[in-house]
Amino acid sequence: MRVVIDATPLLVRSAGVKNYLYYWIQHMQRAAGPGVVGTFPHLEPLGALNHERSVAGFWRTWSGLGPLALANHTRLPVADWVGRGADIFHASHLFERPPRRARLTATIYDVTTRMMPELHSSGNLRADRGFANLCRHARKLIAISHSTKADAVRVLDLPPDKIVVIHPGVPDAFFAVPPGAVESVRTRYALHRPFVLFVGTIEPRKNVDALLDAYRALAPSLREEFELVLVGPTGWAGPETIARLGEARYLGYIPEPDLAPLTAAAAVFVYPSLY
Repeated sequence: MRVVIDATPLLVRSAGVKNYLYYWIQHMQRAAGPGVVGTFPHLEPLGALNHERSVAGFWRTWSGLGPLALANHTRLPVADWVGRGADIFHASHLFERPPRRARLTATIYDVTTRMMPELHSSGNLRADRGFANLCRHARKLIAISHSTKADAVRVLDLPPDKIVVIHPGVPDAFFAVPPGAVESVRTRYALHRPFVLFVGTIEPRKNVDALLDAYRALAPSLREEFELVLVGPTGWAGPETIARLGEARYLGYIPEPDLAPLTAAAAVFVYPSLY
């Protein structure tokens, strides 16, 4: 059996989906052995994970994004060429017209574009329309939680037996963080006090304004003892939210190798996402 995974989200600015694909592809390739699991475009070995830019060099990036654009916006049978020889093609939300001959699969992360459209960018909403149609034509689908599966069945009217729940894994780096790495990251970001950590793109669904309100409502003695640290790039948050980031320690996007030791260094991890 030959499986091809659409890896084009690894070539663009992306957060959660990119993280999922990056580690999942590597694990699948190790588990399946040589020659079973490939990617479009060919990305072996994967470069370092960076959510702000492509994991590949210039030519490999455009060798993926160019055919993707042709597949989505022309009648050329580019997708069939991409999927030739594949028994299964695992598509992403970027692939609007996937290969016709391979069995089609995809991963559903959430359906909040349908449930909370006001919290998403126009680009996200456009991508959702194509992805929902892809899901209806897929042979099987992965949902990352039982909640996501239930939402997909209810909101997208998908048959329950078409969706299998497979929870995402956790990168190896988070299981054994050396004490020296923790101290190094504290020094690098001048984190001298205990801190409450938020990690995520600054966008409406992450509910950062409520987090800042809650922190500001704490007793002054608690705010003096515990610093609030926000980590993540600015997405499509409104200017009012962006202006408020100064109410905490905002570190912006940090390199992936720093994330596990930063998490280990935190006194509290907080995730106030609206869904």
